[in-house]
Formats: sequence, C-alpha cells, structure tokens
Amino acid sequence: MNQMTAIKNHLTKKKHITSMEAINLYGCTRLSAKIFELRQAGWVIDSVPKTGETRYGDTCTYVQYRFVSKPKEQKGKK
Repeated sequence: MNQMTAIKNHLTKKKHITSMEAINLYGCTRLSAKIFELRQAGWVIDSVPKTGETRYGDTCTYVQYRFVSKPKEQKGKK
C-alpha cells in the first residue's frame, strides 16, 4: 500500500489526521502535499488549526485535516 492509499483509508475511517500521525503511521513527511492532491481530485477536506504543547512546554500550532466527503462520481463513469 502506498502513502496516498494509506492516507485516504485513514481519513475515511478515522475522519482526521495530523502531520505527526502521518509521519509516525505512514512515513509521510509531506502530508500537506498529499492533502493538496486529494483536494485537486475532488475530495473535501477541512483544515482545522489546533494548539498544543511542545516537549519543552512551549505553545505550538498545527493543523488537523478533517475528512468531509469523497469526490462525487461523474455520470457515465464506472
């Protein structure tokens, strides 16, 4: 299974993903590029800003990508 397939499966099952999850689970270091490709293909994915804490206690912000819907199938295509 390639990274794109893994991310698609993750989004449809878990409904959200962060960059850290993508790195740890799938070795994907460029999640935003994969999300861009999915959006170009018609997937609807929201970007939700989150605030967290680093291992040093500093505040940081990151994005959680939330699955909304898959592309609609075009008439005449199978």
